[in-house]
Amino acid sequence: MSGEQDVSFDPKEHQHLRYNPLRDTWVLVSAHRMKRPWAGQVEKPPEEHIPRYDPKNPLCPGNTRANGKVNPDYDSTFLFENDFPALQPDAPDPGVDQHPLFQTRAARGICKVMCFHPWSDVTLPLMKKQEVVKVVDKWAEILEELGATYPWVQIFENKGAMMGCSNPHPHCQVWASNFLPNEPALSDRCQRNYYQKHGEPLLLEYARQEAERKDRVVVENFAWLAVVPHWATWPYQTLLLPRRHVLRLTDLTTEEREGLADIMKQLLTKYDNLFEVSFPYSMGWHGAPTGPHLKEDNSHWQLHAHYYPPLLRSATVKKFMVGYEMLAQEQRDLTPEQAAEKLRNLPDQHYKTRENQDLKETKEKST
Repeated sequence: MSGEQDVSFDPKEHQHLRYNPLRDTWVLVSAHRMKRPWAGQVEKPPEEHIPRYDPKNPLCPGNTRANGKVNPDYDSTFLFENDFPALQPDAPDPGVDQHPLFQTRAARGICKVMCFHPWSDVTLPLMKKQEVVKVVDKWAEILEELGATYPWVQIFENKGAMMGCSNPHPHCQVWASNFLPNEPALSDRCQRNYYQKHGEPLLLEYARQEAERKDRVVVENFAWLAVVPHWATWPYQTLLLPRRHVLRLTDLTTEEREGLADIMKQLLTKYDNLFEVSFPYSMGWHGAPTGPHLKEDNSHWQLHAHYYPPLLRSATVKKFMVGYEMLAQEQRDLTPEQAAEKLRNLPDQHYKTRENQDLKETKEKST
């Protein structure tokens, strides 16, 4: 049409759609929305002064939990069965309704809680590397144990009250089920379709592409890279990927486990440094299914971890997945490239470590 100006596309200014091959869905990117003023809900900042030991905290060493059991005086990781499990191994079968609109199936499983460390005032980025390696080793041990029977073992961490975590003590959960849950089932189907069409694992090719392009890489080392995925929904969402073809946590070599501990500390330090708070998130591992699937060919799978943090503008303003996101389509407010650049350019030293060093230097100068 006459009078129209030729405007070139700028992803930071013009809305567009991005495809998520792991879910076969599209994400609406509207980065220009970050310019709008915010007058909405403000969250309470995360608690920064957590006591190292709290006699009332049921996750601390030596304390009594709700069911009356007493924790051992553990000095590393500590695993126990969830006192209030969502899945139980002996649940009765609900029976079958013949009508297709009223289907039910049996759901059985086991839920465990794993403490990362005996101290309540440390999180993974503040732990020593070898302490994080022990966490990784324990994850692999749990997967091997529960995965011998159950088709799916979901290891996940909800960090921070904003993500529904009711206890500040560093811990994660493990839910093993007799069924393949919705998200891994969808991921399995998408990865399988890609492998059948292209002859290589989707996420192995994706990791190679991201390592070459660099603009969405946050941190990387010899065995791993963490990226804000091209299709990210949450503002600072990241995807943690091994560089070689790995099906499950149990397949990682000693060197790869140490590399994983390194990159987790680096990534989570960047997260905490973004707004100088203990950064809330939900994270979890996805790998090839287990149990009866151990005998199947799962070459299409690639081990990976998802990190879903809610914060958007500050330590007190989060992204809301409501309205359009719930009823129409996922939408994000800044480009993945912008998010990756912000995280990548943050200091490698944790802000708490830096504050402690500054405090120590100030005291030394005053004496």
